[in-house]
Amino acid sequence: MNILLFVMLGLFVFMMFRRNKKTKEQAATLQSQFAPGVEVMTSFGLFGRIVEIDDAENKVLLELSPGNTATVHRQAVTKIVEPVVAAEEPAVVPNDASSLTIDKTDTPVADDGAAHSETPDETLRRLNDEGKKDS
Repeated sequence: MNILLFVMLGLFVFMMFRRNKKTKEQAATLQSQFAPGVEVMTSFGLFGRIVEIDDAENKVLLELSPGNTATVHRQAVTKIVEPVVAAEEPAVVPNDASSLTIDKTDTPVADDGAAHSETPDETLRRLNDEGKKDS
């Protein structure tokens, strides 16, 4: 029984050191990618662009917006933000103006089959009644 206890303790310690090693490797990889002009995010949620890196004091100067800078500790920068490239969709331009007008036959139909021509008071009454049915 004691042997099993020591084996489990040894396994726990091994897994703990292994996780710390992976975390340090990931941090070192991230730190090596830092360069002026890279978009980053800090651990406290600030987004900015690296302007300057001071290796002697482990500081990074971030430009948060044009003219606004912040100095943060190098380890506070936790993520490199990749710019999102939106897929360009060609704009669909109709041939004629008929597609721009609303056709009266295309009005949405309510669950009870009636068209949406109820007054605001009727809408409130209907919504209140639906809430009573749920409980």
